[in-house]
Amino acid sequence: MQQIPICRPDERAGLVLRELYHRHGYQPYRMSKFEPYDLYVRNKSFLVSENILTFTDTDGRLMALKPDVTLSIVKNAQAPAGALEKVYYSENVYRTSPASVGYREIMQTGLECIGALDAAAVGEVLILAAESLAALGGGAYLLDLGHMELVAGLLEGLAEGVRTELLAELGRKNMTAIRSLCAQAGAPHRLADRLCRLSRLYGTPEEVLPQLEELAEGPRVRAALDELAELCGVLECRGLLENLRLDFSIANNMSYYNGIIFRGYLPGLAGGVLAGGRYDNLMRRMGKTGGAVGFAVYLDQLERLDGDSGCDVDVLLLYGPGDSPAAVARRAGALMSQGKSVRTERGVPAGLRCREIVRFGEGGEA
Repeated sequence: MQQIPICRPDERAGLVLRELYHRHGYQPYRMSKFEPYDLYVRNKSFLVSENILTFTDTDGRLMALKPDVTLSIVKNAQAPAGALEKVYYSENVYRTSPASVGYREIMQTGLECIGALDAAAVGEVLILAAESLAALGGGAYLLDLGHMELVAGLLEGLAEGVRTELLAELGRKNMTAIRSLCAQAGAPHRLADRLCRLSRLYGTPEEVLPQLEELAEGPRVRAALDELAELCGVLECRGLLENLRLDFSIANNMSYYNGIIFRGYLPGLAGGVLAGGRYDNLMRRMGKTGGAVGFAVYLDQLERLDGDSGCDVDVLLLYGPGDSPAAVARRAGALMSQGKSVRTERGVPAGLRCREIVRFGEGGEA
């Protein structure tokens, strides 16, 4: 990732990603910090966290500090018929985090492609997800790709509650629970076998796609597999296949997601830093036509990846009461001309971390 000075890791990443998305023709999207609370109440299952900060506005409306950006973008989407609306954002969201107690203000960057989606548009979003991870991880990353329709096609005909439970156990790769749920639902052993095989599949497209061929019964599953193969070809033509893995344990909410779903990971972080997928179902739920695909990068996770050695400043320049202010300024300027950050003080500040301390002599330069 390009090193930009005097920025926190999330700020540096946000600048790099916005420049990347702008190069691909995506337009910046700005939104208010607040939205009517009912927008989030109606779509709680789409949110990362259901905890929402609310307040009563001066006109009596119950408002919320936004816990999510995608819902607002979809609500205001106005892609012309047969065209695409391509936007990117860098916004603060307000929600609880698994890594902390209480609410946090979290910087989140991402993009959405909305409207008349085709394979080229979906492939471009997947390319941008991979390039985002490459920019943040210096080329070291993993992008896991699955397909909701492939899973949904296998689960077709089962009750909604059973499908939801099976999705959860597929995510845990819990084959015992999968078989138990299928038995309780009266599903054929063949389905349990296929779901268990699917839960075990993880690897490169070259390894996994041939095995998926054996599961591709029915037009829904077949179409999903064909799209996966096509998207892998798109990534391959851009030299991005090496870091791609196919994984169907990342499938989740079928009420909102359809089509591809993906997660991105960086070395040194236990959880995912990027999440996205296709969500035509959300579009229809909000009265919109067309499709939508996008992703978000959770920049708060990057706090653990700061490449800095933990120093606040390169050089602490200490001077005494007899030292000439001009000499101090001259010496500080000389150090900064070497590319170093410099703090001038008469004493060592409590808690300051520096790589080097430079001291002036009594009445002269060090």
